[in-house]
Amino acid sequence: MTENFTPESEITSDDRLWALLAYIFSPIIPVIIMLMDDKKDRPFLKAHNAQALVWGIIGWAISSLLAPVFFIGCVVWIAYIIITIIWAMKANKGELVEIPVITDFVKKQGWA
Repeated sequence: MTENFTPESEITSDDRLWALLAYIFSPIIPVIIMLMDDKKDRPFLKAHNAQALVWGIIGWAISSLLAPVFFIGCVVWIAYIIITIIWAMKANKGELVEIPVITDFVKKQGWA
């Protein structure tokens, strides 16, 4: 995901925990990570943080727009939560997450 990140890079348990939190509590935790000097430049966190932020914003926006349509809003929100938990668990295992469209967007912007 980033030019500096390789699977052999040092990934600490702290990095994995912050990546998990970035997905679960997006968009709040990704913003906090961006403000922490010791975290924002860690290759593994940088790879996950930007896409977790974009995913969180998109998820909240779509869910908010569909909330008035009760059934559809609920289904979308539940799907968003399940997918987020799956990606958070992958990040906590030290794996990279490829989110369709979002990962490419984040890379093109130079955020990861």
